[in-house]
This record gives sequence, C-alpha cells and structure tokens, in this order.
Amino acid sequence: MRNIKLVEVRSEIAAGTRGASMGIDALKVASLDKQSAFFTHFDPINVPDANSFLWKGNKHPHAKYIDGVYQVLKNVYSTIESLRLEKKFPIVLAGDHSTAAGTIMGIKAADPDKRLGVIWIDAHADLHTPFTTPSGNMHGMPLAMTAHLDNLDCQINAPEAETINFWNKIKNIGGESPKIRPEDIVFISVRDTEKPEDFLIRKHGIKNFSTQEVRELGISQVAEQALAILKDCEQIYISFDVDSMDSSISVGTGTPVPNGLTVQEAIQLNVQLIRDKRVCCWEIVEVNPTLDTENTMAEAAFEVLEATTNSLVDYF
Repeated sequence: MRNIKLVEVRSEIAAGTRGASMGIDALKVASLDKQSAFFTHFDPINVPDANSFLWKGNKHPHAKYIDGVYQVLKNVYSTIESLRLEKKFPIVLAGDHSTAAGTIMGIKAADPDKRLGVIWIDAHADLHTPFTTPSGNMHGMPLAMTAHLDNLDCQINAPEAETINFWNKIKNIGGESPKIRPEDIVFISVRDTEKPEDFLIRKHGIKNFSTQEVRELGISQVAEQALAILKDCEQIYISFDVDSMDSSISVGTGTPVPNGLTVQEAIQLNVQLIRDKRVCCWEIVEVNPTLDTENTMAEAAFEVLEATTNSLVDYF
C-alpha cells in the first residue's frame, strides 16, 4: 500500500482574490457535512505560508508578492522533498496554485535522475511569467517556474530588476536546472489561456484534452492517452485545480470558467490516473469559500479528494 501523507498549504498570496487560505478548512467542513471520517485517518503536515506579506503591500506589479511567494515555495519544496526521500506519497491540499511549483521542485530534488511528468487538470495553463502576465498574479506561473520558461518571445512587461532577481531565485529552488520539460506536461480541460501561453503550448507541442474531447473519447481513453504521452517519465505528478470543473459547480474559486468538467468526470478522471504506479503525488488547489454561500465548491472538491485517495488506498 502507498504510504500517504497529507500536506496542508494555506497559501493565498499568489491568487487574485483573497480567501483561498480557508479552502482546506472548508474541505474539512464539507467532510463533516457528509459525515465522512476522512480527516481522522491522517496526521497532516502544515506547511508555513507567507500570507503575512499581504499586509505589507505589493512592490512587484508584474509578479505580486514574489518575495513572499519565494518564501512559501521554499517551505513547500523542503517538505515535499523530505516526504519523497522517505518514500511517502504526498496528498497536498493547497490554497493558490503557485505552490504547485514547490511541490514539483521537491519531487524532483528527491529523485533528480528521474524524469518527471505533470498532468495539469485546470481551466488555466499557468504558463505565464513576469514578462507576459496580464495580471501579475503568480498562481498563473507555476509551470513556467518549474520548466524555466521566461517566454521573452512574447514579452509585454518590463519587470523591475528586483522582481527578476526573485524570479530567478524561485526557478533555482531545488537546483539550477529545469525540473520538468514543457513537452512532459499534459493539460486536461484547459480552456482559458492568453496568447503568450498559446505560443508556448504550440512551440512545445503540449497536449490539451479539451472538455469536449474528454466527453467524446471517454474518461478511460483520455486517462490512457495522457499517461501514454508521459511514457518516458519515471514519475508523474497530478495537479487538480477545482476550476477545471464547470463554473456552475466551481462557484467557490477565484477564476471560474464555463464549459468545464462535471464532478463525476473529475472523480473518474483522478481515480483512474492515480492508479498508475508512476504517480508519486496528487494535489488539489484553489477552493475559496469566501466566494461561496453554501460551501458548494468545497463539497464537490471533497468528493474528488475522498474518491481519489480511496482509489489509491484500495488499488495498491
């Protein structure tokens, strides 16, 4: 059986709206409402966040609170590296999606010689950089951080020297070389991208299984094809952003987008993907209960979390 360790990261510093730091507790409330004993089975690790930087004001318009993001990514990285060195399987519950970069850095540092693939189930590609971002929100940058992409071909911003210095420090957490290759990313349900991200997706031939494709091919076929694309990867990390689900469901998240997955599709997809023996870590992010009146988002997200974890426990 996989040795699961629950990791909680209450970071919201890189999101555009406040409240994602409460997402983990909203998941726990959802588990109580569903009378689930899920959280009694785990003794979670709580990774220190850097949300206090939000009170200090932002000095980096093209990479908001990058000084604080750097701190929290280092914390996530060292936690995940330690767990992977102990052969633990991290199930990460996180606030904003920027912390996924720290997760990837930690996985790679524990096994630097193993090629790492990423399955990114999300409405967004998260391939922006300080040079291309339209918003400056760093939860749109984790894949660029870990693949060492600046995307200067599509530069629209001129970040300050201090911002670039922090950006380079972030890219080098856990080692100075890229942690993943862009072609080792598989997107599922990505449907809200900007031109600089589209450029990188085309340039590197990154596959995106659209929501329509998921329905036409079926969940089993999509899971099979996604894993086949990563056939040369010895390890796989799955990141599930709740905004991959349709905006009718993903009300309690900062950036909902129409035409997403149903709860059932999200469950089936994650349950099937996590059964591949190369999968070494699974993460769920971006529940924001302040945008929700009935905790609807957290309840849907908790269903995905519980079913996926149970699949891991039952299958191995």
